Amino acid sequence: MNIADLFKHKTVFSLEVFPPKKYSSVETVLPTLTALKNVNPDFISVTLGAGGSAQSDGTVAVVNLIQNHLNIPAVAHVPGLYQDQIQVDQLIQRLQSINVDNILALRGDAIPGLSPRGVFNHASDLIAYVHEKYPNINIASACYPECHQEATSFLDDINHLKLKIDSGSDHLISQLFFDNNHFYDFQEKLALAGINVPVEAGIMPCTSKNQIERIAQISGVPVPEKFKKILNRYADNKVALKDAGIAYAIDQIVDLVSQGVDGIHLYTMNKPDVAQRIWDATKNIFGATKVKDDGELKVK
Repeated sequence: MNIADLFKHKTVFSLEVFPPKKYSSVETVLPTLTALKNVNPDFISVTLGAGGSAQSDGTVAVVNLIQNHLNIPAVAHVPGLYQDQIQVDQLIQRLQSINVDNILALRGDAIPGLSPRGVFNHASDLIAYVHEKYPNINIASACYPECHQEATSFLDDINHLKLKIDSGSDHLISQLFFDNNHFYDFQEKLALAGINVPVEAGIMPCTSKNQIERIAQISGVPVPEKFKKILNRYADNKVALKDAGIAYAIDQIVDLVSQGVDGIHLYTMNKPDVAQRIWDATKNIFGATKVKDDGELKVK
């Protein structure tokens, strides 16, 4: 199943999870996955550390559980910076052996002290390789509504994104953001660049102050004043801050879906209770779309 085909029929709602820690059994994430099935996601993506194939066992095991035991389409992250062609081939072939044909192709973050293999220095290099050698593999890629940290300019970032599409990516998943206006501005830039593949908005419900501060530092995503006020007011009340973080994410999603976004990709942080609350609050909004004869989505 090509994940990109889902967008022809509905506003997509998908999830991201991460595999168990290196020395933990895959069974430790089974309760999380089982609970997330109740959220009724269109697909679930599974992260893989930037180190690539050396860390892939947990990711492949979780992808297998999602795809073949929970019967939910699975998408495996494939970072390229620290892998060569043989390692990528081995990973792709392992995924094919468990009937997984959707990947999220990434460059991957730089790891201090570790030298890149020099084969897939950019996500577009990996996309082009997989697209040519494995035509049955469907490739999604990442995008950055507030510009990639390493880009010299927004134009430079959009040009790199266009190269990903031209190399074979057919679906985009955005980095998290907290200000929807930045996403709408980004959509306009994509249209001007002739990029017209489905774009999912990445939403992360932040439920603790440390989490938000760490994410902002790592990703470079700015925290708007509206959210800062929430943090300052409820920083000493964990329950209230969790509720406020969930409410903020719900507000973002309602606005995005009502504006016709192609889909929402929820970064769950393996917290099914948070994902469930968000889905319960928005599922009727996702359900209130249907396809017109010309393929354009509209409200029922």
